[in-house]
Amino acid sequence: MRKIDLNGLDVSVYKEKLSNNLDIYLVPYSNKKNYYISYATYYGSDILEFSTDKGNYSPPLGIAHFLEHKMFDEENGEDPFHFFSNTGTDSNASTSYDNTQYICYGNKNFKENLRYLIQFVNHPYFTEESVTKEKGIIAEEIAMYQDMPDFVLEMTLRNCLFKNSSRKYDIAGSVSSIEKITKDDLYLCYNHFYVPNHMFLLIVGNFSIDTALEIIHEELDSKREVELPKIIKKNEPNKVSKKEMNIVGNIEKSKLAFGLKIHSKEIEVKNNELDYYLNMLTTILFGASSLFRERVREANLISEFHTYWESFDSFKIFYLMASTRDNSLLLEEILKEIKDCSIDEESFERIKKVWIANEVKMMDTIEGCVDILYDDILKYRKVIPNKINCIRNLKFSVLKQIINQIDFTNYSVVKMEKNVKND
Repeated sequence: MRKIDLNGLDVSVYKEKLSNNLDIYLVPYSNKKNYYISYATYYGSDILEFSTDKGNYSPPLGIAHFLEHKMFDEENGEDPFHFFSNTGTDSNASTSYDNTQYICYGNKNFKENLRYLIQFVNHPYFTEESVTKEKGIIAEEIAMYQDMPDFVLEMTLRNCLFKNSSRKYDIAGSVSSIEKITKDDLYLCYNHFYVPNHMFLLIVGNFSIDTALEIIHEELDSKREVELPKIIKKNEPNKVSKKEMNIVGNIEKSKLAFGLKIHSKEIEVKNNELDYYLNMLTTILFGASSLFRERVREANLISEFHTYWESFDSFKIFYLMASTRDNSLLLEEILKEIKDCSIDEESFERIKKVWIANEVKMMDTIEGCVDILYDDILKYRKVIPNKINCIRNLKFSVLKQIINQIDFTNYSVVKMEKNVKND
């Protein structure tokens, strides 16, 4: 076992790699009462085609999300949610573009819950009857999201940003795509991607390392490493697929979605350091204390506003979503901000200090620690031990160089206006 001290955070991560290449991350907190367990696979909706010994296979869209739902079927009829509830523990699962995770969190019955979580994820049970029943449930979920303006806005933007990437599709798929899913499809994807060398286990909170490792070895040492299939991806152009699109929705205020598509190979700074600089840039330009926010608030131009970054393959995508009284005026302000890209060293240094303080604050909570470590593991396949030093050592001159390497004209925008026909 390797101890990884997170410099400047007074937190240690204990990393263990089993003989089958399953990665284990253990973060004990003696001053907390609760714990959080995440058992995850690097399998999400991103995988649209892969090769098997029988040839190439393209699973129906939405199968990773469908598989997550069906993992809660047990051969003995037991419901994992009921099991965790009866032990006084909360549980959940989620699927994204690049992973699926199964979690439980509570403050008692650690041993029982850890063992059960591993067991039910490691023992799938699918029948054609249960698969058919689930199609109706997920179809209703898909329809529900299609009625949500924010979801429609984001998916429309994704279809403008991307031409071939899996990121243009709904993680849940479509009603027609999930209709094609069979029991055999689920087992095929499970057997190829729910394997030790494509998964990891993260445990944070009040627990005994020795107890955790004892259960982990008992349950997982016998799992064999499996050769991963070759993932087949279509080439995604560097340029956005469509510049602008106008849509209508059942909304009271106009909504705007803006996406900036960056090809990271065109930028000299790489990996997590590039992510830090890009986050720094958009915080200066669009953060809560930015001049942009002050201007649009004073003009009563926005009522809701949030931003986030997405990283995959060789792309970095910046998303901005807002509710506004005037889409055109807000877009003008956004384009003015990225065209001028006026940043100053004083703001740069101030945000570094705020960022470091937030990292320290988040690491003092179980949930914050999980969020930070889980994000690092997904993005970089490792824990970043010197993040505080990385942030502290960011240089204003390097940020300016990165700005000069970004094509700020490579963006897509979607405007959603009120559907006047429904008035």
